[in-house]
Amino acid sequence: MNQTVPTADTAKAGTRRPEPRIDPSTPSGIEAPVVATPEMAGAADPGLPGEAPFTRGIFPDGFRGRPWTIRQYSGFGTAEDTNERYRFLLEAGQTGLSVALDLPTQCGLDPDDPMARSEIGKVGVSLSNLAEAEILFDGLDLSKLSTSFTINGTAAILYAMYCAVADKKGLPRSVLTGTIQNDILKEFVARGTWIFPVGPSMRLVADSILFANEQSPRFNPISIAGAHVRDAGATALEEVGYTLANGLAYVAELLRRGGDATKFAKRLSFFFYVHMDLFEEVAKFRAARRLWPKLLEERFGITDPSAQKFRFGVVCGGSSLTAAQPMNNIVRVSVETLAAVMGGAQSIFTCAFDEAFQIPTETAAEIAVRTQQIVAFESGAARSVDPLGGSYYVEWLTDRSEEEIRRIIGEIDDYGGVEKAVEEGYLQMRVARRARERKQLIDSGERVVVGQNHFRRAGQKDEITEIFQIDRTVSERVLEKLARLKAERDDGTVRATLDALRAAAMTKDENVMPCLVDCCHAYATVGEMVATLKGCWGEFQEPIRL
Repeated sequence: MNQTVPTADTAKAGTRRPEPRIDPSTPSGIEAPVVATPEMAGAADPGLPGEAPFTRGIFPDGFRGRPWTIRQYSGFGTAEDTNERYRFLLEAGQTGLSVALDLPTQCGLDPDDPMARSEIGKVGVSLSNLAEAEILFDGLDLSKLSTSFTINGTAAILYAMYCAVADKKGLPRSVLTGTIQNDILKEFVARGTWIFPVGPSMRLVADSILFANEQSPRFNPISIAGAHVRDAGATALEEVGYTLANGLAYVAELLRRGGDATKFAKRLSFFFYVHMDLFEEVAKFRAARRLWPKLLEERFGITDPSAQKFRFGVVCGGSSLTAAQPMNNIVRVSVETLAAVMGGAQSIFTCAFDEAFQIPTETAAEIAVRTQQIVAFESGAARSVDPLGGSYYVEWLTDRSEEEIRRIIGEIDDYGGVEKAVEEGYLQMRVARRARERKQLIDSGERVVVGQNHFRRAGQKDEITEIFQIDRTVSERVLEKLARLKAERDDGTVRATLDALRAAAMTKDENVMPCLVDCCHAYATVGEMVATLKGCWGEFQEPIRL
């Protein structure tokens, strides 16, 4: 017998919202069958894991031979604060670092820029120069740690800084492992931390990739990220479609620069969000893994299986989390972690339950790490490769997902390619419209969000057990260190390295990465390097959207 459950808003009005029913369609709009049959699953053999077309996974023994990297996204305040949090997370069992940078660092502004003052250390760590990076990684063995940087507009500079840190520690750059996100195309579409126009931005991405291929061949110089497009409003299948289209654009740019497409493809990685429809999330990863090798062969003639492997990391959480009834987020992230594991992710970051409204407390961050450990060592989900493979429904949904992803990529091709679609605002508008649709569905209650628009008692208050306390002295401490650095460094050396950077940037197709590393060693700041490049390349102007 159906019951009606009041929500907070309807209870006040004395009305009741009917209990929701199960939506027959996935969030991407694919209507699921009541029951899947063998005939619906298709006749195509999905193959074995570790073998093309990699539908079932890129390793023959799955997580039994190589567990995923537990990599919690973390960073706030000063380099000292974040170094302390990294040590805590590593002690809790985290197996890789994921560096969160504050907005000034992401946008190429120094802390003493008037535009930066109010955002110093707010959504990540302030990292404006090599001295701060040395503090951030103090006492951490970078030869044994994989480090990921969620950074795009200034990705090449942060990678140069990481190389300089290794130099200071006496480590050969060749031992460095990790990733810089470095996916500027999705920044234009979804996040907005772009700096330079599309053309120079693509050049900077290519420079960093070509440099990394020679200097740190175990380091992934790009992680093509659909995650932020998904959080901005795109569906799961649009997330994959836009991301693969971006990946193809980067391969084409590398070929234009004379790069080796097969060598480059071997270091490609991808990055996605995992939201709450478990089966759609699993199917999108299986479809992407199967489709990517086909696209590489069709468009670039890449047939080397080791270059066709679709390696990806994920975030479990993001905009699927709610500030209402925040403890429910522990359950959400657990389901999403299961989807990531059953989908075959290579690294997983699980959001903390309080991340919808604050920097995670240590308690919340530890629960997020424990969630992955429980799924890994208690649930049995990691015991067998592709445990949902062979399910009539999953195989059917994988086929439908691949078809839809191909259709989305075809739309971008018909428009004239990713770069044109970004420059003219086409993709930005597509994502914005989808975000509006999603909000309307949630506001109306048609899309159920437990504890937010359904299943909430009248007058219920959200109990927050622990509040993260922001250190009010962060800005003061960061600015004091920056002023001291500028007073003590060799200004002549700084000017000389910035002049060399300017000359390289003005020379067509010269790689600017060696100059960026030299600037870092001279203790030039992120803001100074960005200002130098802006003087050469200008800034991106957002298209007018009607």
